[in-house]
Amino acid sequence: MKTMFGRIREYTVLGLAAGALGLASAGAAAQTKVVVGYQQIVGPFVSAIADGSFDKAAKEAGYDIDWRQFSSAGDISSAFASGDVPVGVLGSTGITAAVTRGVDVELFWILDNIGKSEALVARNGSGITKPADLVGKKVGVPFVSTSHFHLLIAMKDIWKINAKDVQILNMQPPQIVAAWQRGDLDAAYVWPPALTEIQKTGTTIADSAEIGKKSVPTFDGIIANKDWAKKNPKFMEAFTRVLAKAYKDYNANSANITADSDTVKGIVKMIGGKPDDIVSALKLLLFPDATEQASNAWLGGGKDSGAAKAFAASAQFLKDQRQINKPLDDYTPFVNASYAEAAAKAQQ
Repeated sequence: MKTMFGRIREYTVLGLAAGALGLASAGAAAQTKVVVGYQQIVGPFVSAIADGSFDKAAKEAGYDIDWRQFSSAGDISSAFASGDVPVGVLGSTGITAAVTRGVDVELFWILDNIGKSEALVARNGSGITKPADLVGKKVGVPFVSTSHFHLLIAMKDIWKINAKDVQILNMQPPQIVAAWQRGDLDAAYVWPPALTEIQKTGTTIADSAEIGKKSVPTFDGIIANKDWAKKNPKFMEAFTRVLAKAYKDYNANSANITADSDTVKGIVKMIGGKPDDIVSALKLLLFPDATEQASNAWLGGGKDSGAAKAFAASAQFLKDQRQINKPLDDYTPFVNASYAEAAAKAQQ
């Protein structure tokens, strides 16, 4: 069964329509309706949907938001490609696939740094205590996912292990848990709740926070159709201001968040799940504030931005996995720091 923590991590890119989005857009007329797509993820973004912050700011700017929840990254990618959704949530690998295939969108906010929420775990008794011990072992991972991406990046660039010397098996999270319990796997790279389950009888060898610092990060982000965003600046500015406030407030109070907190209640309201599981998932993720968003670490700096570098590395990964034909020469046109910069300045 697919769970809320697995939806956005599965970056299915098959079936994306090539070509730019053909959205027809009216200007920011009174109460213009805008569809915003989201997925079953956790964080300040979802809690701000729940408490009405986005709706209030949008109405003041002349817009009504039609919130649409999508069950998978593949579904929302197709919605962007067909022009059904001008603003929405997608993961770093999914964004890379979309823009490489000609969907003209731009990343304008990092929803979360995946960080410790994806990790490589060795099963107790497998004989694996360090990355070098992976040679000759069976490692389960969902192919064409951020977990798969970071596993291969780490093997090649950090651990200096030939991937051909490791038995890397394509398995979805429920399959990983079942195989783990049978003793058929030596290690796995995955996300909660499968990660939480296998950590009960395993040892974490590395995680995406550690690997991201030594290579490129993986993340979930909010993207917008370029043409639509250009024609609707009032919506984009209002939307980003809400994001900036939500992230600032969350980071200021994250240490005190419990299962009874309004933040957690709001997330449960929007996507379901158990409050205690939401709290655990939040603690594994990192949520950059507006200043961090605008910095070179994420959206700022052109080719030197963390996001552009992540897209370039993800594109090579997707090419190696035969999901795209050829990476683009430059991914900077698909990263827009201007809204985060304005929001950060407004908070000073």
